[in-house]
Amino acid sequence: MSYDKLPRGRAISYPSRTMNAPLNDGPALARAAADALRRGDARAARDLFLQAAQAGQVDVAVMLGLAYACRSLQDWAGMGASVDRVLAFDPRNLRALVMKGDSLEQAGDTKAASAYYLAALRSAPPVDRLPPDLLQELRRAQQASDLFSRRYEDHMRAWLKARGFDESRASSRFGQALDILVGRKRIHLQEPRYFYFPQLPQKQFYDRADFPWLDAVEAATDAIRAEWQAVGTGDAVYLWQNGELNEANAALCPQTLAALAAAPLARIPGHSPSVLFSRMPQAGAHIPPHNGLINTRLIVHLPLLVPGKCRLRVGNEVREWQEGRAWVFDDSIDHEAWNDSDQTRVILLFDIARPRAD
Repeated sequence: MSYDKLPRGRAISYPSRTMNAPLNDGPALARAAADALRRGDARAARDLFLQAAQAGQVDVAVMLGLAYACRSLQDWAGMGASVDRVLAFDPRNLRALVMKGDSLEQAGDTKAASAYYLAALRSAPPVDRLPPDLLQELRRAQQASDLFSRRYEDHMRAWLKARGFDESRASSRFGQALDILVGRKRIHLQEPRYFYFPQLPQKQFYDRADFPWLDAVEAATDAIRAEWQAVGTGDAVYLWQNGELNEANAALCPQTLAALAAAPLARIPGHSPSVLFSRMPQAGAHIPPHNGLINTRLIVHLPLLVPGKCRLRVGNEVREWQEGRAWVFDDSIDHEAWNDSDQTRVILLFDIARPRAD
């Protein structure tokens, strides 16, 4: 029997030992406690749940019911102890996670409270699968977590400023570290689907200055765009695919291949390089989050046709494509793309070997 969704009534007198339940009958005591909680007598419910536990009825329903009773009585320590037992049985119990956050907030530990609220929010199913009362609890947890995060961020930035730190002059990497510290962003690591080579740098986007050969690629943008228009308008038109040159398409794109002459294309027989024109249709197209196959290569995008409102997220960084401006990123890190315009977006996409410094 589950007592995790018990309606509340007005408070009434409900003596804890007049339930016709033997003091050693755990299930009967638990049912009596649930009845008391439904009637709104939190004190009787707390006593009966405790008696049920002492009689050996120690399970999620009893401990969660005890936590509800303690919360109604503002017995925050008792509520915290009860949900600790629930979480020992069921570490992802949403109601217990929220109430554990509540108990820590009442104790003044808002940082720890926020951690439990976030754990509940991250474990929650889609909104349409949540009962109304639990949805309300999660919304409250979200509001509290956001408030704690803002307070902590304001405190931390004020503390740094008081010690002479000029955030406007800090590196982008330190800025990301601050965002992760205050919970605005989360850590994204390489998680390739097929092959993972350990101890490579965990960079989302690479510094453009580290790839001087990109100048020649960007300078050929107009010529490359014209060749795309000549070779075809499919969603993916390959010049190289799985390490094999597409002779027919390559013959129509000599300037594109010439622009890539100095690029360190990834060469794995039967697998790479891949060089293609990638077309993303309009009307709100979305490529959902995914990870690349291996982490021993990087991906280059040269935008050829960008109508605006087109963006790529890699890890916790989002960038908008700009025609003729190339970038390099690690596709083994979780990434996704959007075209929110009413026109087509086209890029030249190819894979390169990681720099030796990696």
